[in-house]
Amino acid sequence: MSRSPSDRTRLIRSATRKPTEGRRPVNPPIERASTLLNPSASTLRDPSLGPVYGIDGMTVQHELRALIAEMEGAIDAWLTPTGLAAVTIPLLALTRPGDTVVATDAAYGPSRRFLDRHMAARGVTTRYHPADATTDQIIGAMDGAKLLLIESPASLTFEMIDVPAVAAAAREKGVLTVMDNTWAAGLAFRPLAHGVDVSVQAISKYAAGHSDLLMGAVAVSDARIGKAIFNTIEDMGWHTAPDEAWLALRGLRTLPLRMNEHARSALQVAAWLQDRPEVARVLYPPLPGSVGHDLWARDYAGAAGLMGVVFNGGSEADAEALLDALTLFGLGYSWGGFESLATHETSQMTLRRHAPALKGPLIRLHIGLEDPADLMADLDQALTGWRSRSYPA
Repeated sequence: MSRSPSDRTRLIRSATRKPTEGRRPVNPPIERASTLLNPSASTLRDPSLGPVYGIDGMTVQHELRALIAEMEGAIDAWLTPTGLAAVTIPLLALTRPGDTVVATDAAYGPSRRFLDRHMAARGVTTRYHPADATTDQIIGAMDGAKLLLIESPASLTFEMIDVPAVAAAAREKGVLTVMDNTWAAGLAFRPLAHGVDVSVQAISKYAAGHSDLLMGAVAVSDARIGKAIFNTIEDMGWHTAPDEAWLALRGLRTLPLRMNEHARSALQVAAWLQDRPEVARVLYPPLPGSVGHDLWARDYAGAAGLMGVVFNGGSEADAEALLDALTLFGLGYSWGGFESLATHETSQMTLRRHAPALKGPLIRLHIGLEDPADLMADLDQALTGWRSRSYPA
């Protein structure tokens, strides 16, 4: 009886395909080239022979694009120099002066900056809905808009959106949808299969998996939308180098195994933190009782290791002291690599028009591939110091 291959198999099988002739390496070679030589003058612009110029991408870029498209269920996918570029390219490609974009008030900070600074200066207005808006409120906010930018879970506070319902309503209203799906990495959730027009993600994070490259990806299921995105990439010259593409391709092969481990460890840490008296709330959709858990359980096949932790009182100085006390968590931005990270995010709430009421500082944790028991022991010793500062005897 035949069966469809699992994600684990699909992301590896192209590496083990039999060569058509001779032998070949498992991984494609890195071809560093700007100029590509031709057999004759008549073939200089013949696309049937492959890339005309190095900017078009060589073997490794094309294989990575094909693998991302397969993972996303897309007809095509493109690589971008950063995850932020993966968000901004569709915004540029699909809107014009006079248009309105709708986005969550919890939008990723650099995406929000691009909307408020670059897009606003070019006549595109952004309307922000509250991060905790109901599905009906989000649908109502789309009236007269050209594009809806979706983040689910939302940045920092991890609110969930009913993506299938919102995407269906957007299609009825003639509103295009773009979803930043970095948290799910194109694996735990597939936006295109739920009616979204464009799925974007930061390949820098889970797909690469080793905190050593910058890259994004844009995937589509509609050729017309894809053409607009391709034209924008071509016109702006936003392309990627073969070395980074090779690293991303290598990371993508093991993505399902790594994400499962991130999610397993993160759920343990989240449940442990939720029972701590120092913690007011853990913002992690896979955790029962957390924000958006029901939607996550209904629509998602997995999870990231990224969460928010709202403390029960305490000052900003206490939060910084807590981070300084950690020994296994690196203090740095981004996430999705093998290592655990911690950042202090309360100040970013000031960017929001509908800032949430928090009982104390907001810390963002990325749970890496270390032993979760060791991570909890590290958090425990740091929290001991928190108690002595915040709740003196």
